[in-house]
Amino acid sequence: MVKHIVLWRLAETAGGRSKVENAVLVKQKLEAMRGRIPGLLKLEVGINFCPDEAAADVALYCELESREALAAYQDHPAHVAAKSFIGSVRTDRWVADYEY
Repeated sequence: MVKHIVLWRLAETAGGRSKVENAVLVKQKLEAMRGRIPGLLKLEVGINFCPDEAAADVALYCELESREALAAYQDHPAHVAAKSFIGSVRTDRWVADYEY
């Protein structure tokens, strides 16, 4: 099993929306992938409430069947669409992938 974790820091404003509005949209777009991508076993999305200046704004936690499933997930149209939107509103991104 592979665990895929991504953290994003969002711009204060982007696309005419506030950081909070964009965080909600990011969450919605990521959760829309649930049940649509083969090999994606679990998906959680959280919007940060910690006021620490080092905190990320949105977190994604996924469990996938294998490295091959992770590779297929990266190219799946549902993921590509979410990734495109997130790229337009984020300032920073951190990722970790590991086998469990």
